[in-house]
Amino acid sequence: MTLNTTKAANTIRSASDDALQSAQGAVETTRGFANEALDKAGDKVRDLRDNVDPLVDQITARVQQLASRGMEYANDAKSRAQQQINRYGDLTGRYVSEQPVKSVLIAAATGAAIAAAILIATRNNNRNRY
Repeated sequence: MTLNTTKAANTIRSASDDALQSAQGAVETTRGFANEALDKAGDKVRDLRDNVDPLVDQITARVQQLASRGMEYANDAKSRAQQQINRYGDLTGRYVSEQPVKSVLIAAATGAAIAAAILIATRNNNRNRY
């Protein structure tokens, strides 16, 4: 090889080494930025999770309170309805014992009215079929 060719080859080799080192440096810098960005993103996710977890716990506790309160209201309403039914039953029993003849007549009239309504409904259904 000639001196010029050797110098050219050395220059090219040196330039190639410099380019390779620059590329490796750029890769390392990019990797560093990527790792830093991932670390920041991970920190943000952890912060968000730390902020969301207490909110979820608070919402869950509030829903449980509301459900318990709803159950209490339902039980109270059931108790009041049961008391009303018992009271009306007692009043009816007392009325029947105080006025037995009237009670029998009212029951018979009510039964006759219901039977008449059933007969009329049955006749109307039979007529509509044919």
